[in-house]
Amino acid sequence: MERQRVLLLGGTGTIGQALAPELLRRGFSVYVTSRSAHRSDRVVYLTGNAKDDAFLDELLSERFDAIVDFMIYTTEEFRARCEKLLSATQHYVFLSSYRVYGDSRPLTEESPRLLDSVDDPDYLKTDEYGLAKARQEDILRACGHTNFTIVRPAITYGGDRFQLGTMEANEFLNRALQKRQVIFPQEMLCKQATMTWSGDVGKMLSRLVLNPLSFGETYTAATAEHRSWGEVLALYENLVKLEVRIVPLSVYRSVIGRPWQIRYDRMFDRVADNTKILSATGMQQSDLMPLSDGLRIELGKFLVSPHFKPADKALQSRMDAAVAPAPAKGLKVFLWRIKPLRAAVHAVKRLLKK
Repeated sequence: MERQRVLLLGGTGTIGQALAPELLRRGFSVYVTSRSAHRSDRVVYLTGNAKDDAFLDELLSERFDAIVDFMIYTTEEFRARCEKLLSATQHYVFLSSYRVYGDSRPLTEESPRLLDSVDDPDYLKTDEYGLAKARQEDILRACGHTNFTIVRPAITYGGDRFQLGTMEANEFLNRALQKRQVIFPQEMLCKQATMTWSGDVGKMLSRLVLNPLSFGETYTAATAEHRSWGEVLALYENLVKLEVRIVPLSVYRSVIGRPWQIRYDRMFDRVADNTKILSATGMQQSDLMPLSDGLRIELGKFLVSPHFKPADKALQSRMDAAVAPAPAKGLKVFLWRIKPLRAAVHAVKRLLKK
């Protein structure tokens, strides 16, 4: 019997790299689009830009049983191709984001979205990531098809993707390896974050693909484990000897930028209820990777041969200015007096002893 074919649009990122082997294990043939050439004995890589209409039309001239879409679109770009994608396959899986949610705890699939609950005209007139994904979800639901599934992953780490607050690996981890300090906002230390291992998200997605019970449904792909950013920071301090300067949120925002992500995501308590996706996939919370173990394993692999995206030189210069002059002895005393971080350090030590 011929294998069912699954196309991953833009599937070379952290989640796509975890999903492909899971799909292969489940007996699918896997095709992945990429703007750069890749070689694999088992995955078929299709070189080209999946945002290019001519390339996409050529792809869709062949029938794929399922399409998993990792592409980042503007709202108008998605509006222009939504019908085409839905009509081209038996099952279309749209990767949204948990960032569509407003300030709720815990986050369930029915929690209010920012698009529907925020009364901020300056924010609503943007197509910022959390709003764009929510608008694209609405376009998808209005297309008149039911052969789609919406998946909202929480913060996902693994491979070369690691996050700290609003910073990515090339912004903070690269500095840690160079023994240069990073900054972190005091007001964010106590906020709760949900960080899920990419391998677990890949398993979840693989069990939703071509699952008839998932058609027309929305899922939050996440672990139920949550940690304060202070605890996450302490984990990085232990694992990569990260040196941090705690600063006011206003200073952090002026250095890093991304004011909408800070205000409408990282300054919320992000605690996920993953009951729905566990039920749909037959998984249990005990199957999922604990954060302390996942970061230790993934960072261990990454640090064997670290590679980073090009750094934003202006951001790095602002960071250097924010941490200089660095007090030698006073820094540890200053950090230790910050209650949320002190509690986080103790919590991480307990985790690492288990």
